[in-house]
Amino acid sequence: MDSNSTCSSEPVGKACRVVPCMDAVVKVFCVHTEPNFSLPWQQRRQSSSIGSGVIVGGRRVLTNAHCVEHHTQVKLKRRDSDTKFLATVLAMGRECDIALLTVNDDEFWEGVSPVEFGALPALQDAVTVVGYPIGGDTISVTSGVVSRIQTVPYSVLASSKLLGLQIDAAINYGNSGGPAYNDRGKCVGLAFRKNISNDADNIGYVIPTPVITHFIEDYEKSGEYTGFPTLGIKWQKMENPDLRNAMGMKPDQKGILVKRVEPTCPTSGCLQPYDVILSFDGVDIGNDGTVPFRHGERIGFSYLVSKKYTGEKALIKVMRDSEVHEFEITLSTHKRLIPGHLNGRPPSYYIVAGIVFAAVSVPYLRSEYGKSYEHRAPAKLVVKHLHALAESPDEQLVVISQVLAADINTGYEDISNSQVVLFNGQPVKNLKNLVTMVENCKDKFLKFGLEFGQIVILETKTAKAATQDILTARRIPSAMSDELKA
Repeated sequence: MDSNSTCSSEPVGKACRVVPCMDAVVKVFCVHTEPNFSLPWQQRRQSSSIGSGVIVGGRRVLTNAHCVEHHTQVKLKRRDSDTKFLATVLAMGRECDIALLTVNDDEFWEGVSPVEFGALPALQDAVTVVGYPIGGDTISVTSGVVSRIQTVPYSVLASSKLLGLQIDAAINYGNSGGPAYNDRGKCVGLAFRKNISNDADNIGYVIPTPVITHFIEDYEKSGEYTGFPTLGIKWQKMENPDLRNAMGMKPDQKGILVKRVEPTCPTSGCLQPYDVILSFDGVDIGNDGTVPFRHGERIGFSYLVSKKYTGEKALIKVMRDSEVHEFEITLSTHKRLIPGHLNGRPPSYYIVAGIVFAAVSVPYLRSEYGKSYEHRAPAKLVVKHLHALAESPDEQLVVISQVLAADINTGYEDISNSQVVLFNGQPVKNLKNLVTMVENCKDKFLKFGLEFGQIVILETKTAKAATQDILTARRIPSAMSDELKA
């Protein structure tokens, strides 16, 4: 029996019940200060939250990334202590919803052993979730079983699907980041969210150990979180026999059809639309996009890709024009035209004559239109979010987010979240590119070409002179965010 487990007092000869280590579970207190995308030159009022975490090897603590997102202060408290210790965030993986913390105070680590990780559980295996959910201040324990194992999107910020465990144990606010133990007292995952649909009951999700160890090893290799790689393609299933015949596939061949290849991805040099990917690293891919997982189970092939690390090589077998080819590809992270997060950076903005320019991101859309932004945001932005691909690594979708009403911009006040595609006839690649062109403009007019042929024109000298007056009147400290000043 490992040192992190104890045995309940039962008569000799009966099975010994393994109790998971409770002392390694900590309560996480975080003060958050979120950016204000509507007024990007300032921050929102700070707020507080609680979560759970677990002590692992190397004087480190694991919790969920969303528990410490936009943190200004993080404190940890052990079960057997009345002291809250200041913590430092070492790394955050927003796609996998994991954060790694440490505490410099030696007192925090005295007399506690880190958890031991167990193997990926099977269906119907018992799990015990430990944490500090709402309803009390002391530690809480809930039990259930593993009801499903599949690849799932961890959040709206995720660029790919990762392996996840679905369990029927109760997971509530505050449980996030707490460990899930198997019946041998080994940690098999971290609780991270529950299904709040009205049509679902007792469905919670756990980040399994393969994802956790990938995150930790990624940090140990590079000193930072580099992410989970993707193939950089859009694909479709090949379950229709006529589709397979049209692509020249033999009856014993299976695979997926490449629809689009991301221009910024390394695979764009070898993969093409209408290629059929037959296998990944020697593992055959089914017509439904799944691969063999364990005995009697199949799982999405993205699981094989996510097991790799950024920059690693992989061998893919591709059929093109009825001929089979093999390519060695370099895997990289996903570059989205509208990024899922800003890696903790403040939002970028630029103001000219009261016209506020911004780069669109998922946090920006959530701030403007709420959690249901995919249903409430303008269709033109939603389509770009879901389907548009970045043509270059530094490409951004730049919009006029709002117009601060003033005499000089009369007639433009109602423009909101319209994409800026041209400036004085030149394409706008990103916000910094727009700033450079405007600040260096020697023409008589500033001409901003918006989508659908709309234009905004201002006299150059008057616009630049009016900018400072508008900033002063609105008490805005600068016409642009700090990273654009360089």
